[in-house]
Amino acid sequence: MPSQTLRTLVRDGLVERTVEPTTPPRVSYESTTLGHGLAGSLGQLLAWIRAHAVDVADAQERHDRRQG
Repeated sequence: MPSQTLRTLVRDGLVERTVEPTTPPRVSYESTTLGHGLAGSLGQLLAWIRAHAVDVADAQERHDRRQG
């Protein structure tokens, strides 16, 4: 599964794959400019989740109690 995920990230332009002509071949991956932009946005989302996880859990609990 990780190799398929990497292929998808390369295809989407988020990661660049480089194969070095050595024996055995060496493959490296690096985040692209597009990938760095996404990482920044995801970082903000994760910060929001950390800051509000308790609030969301409380809201879910209140909702579930009302639903019986």
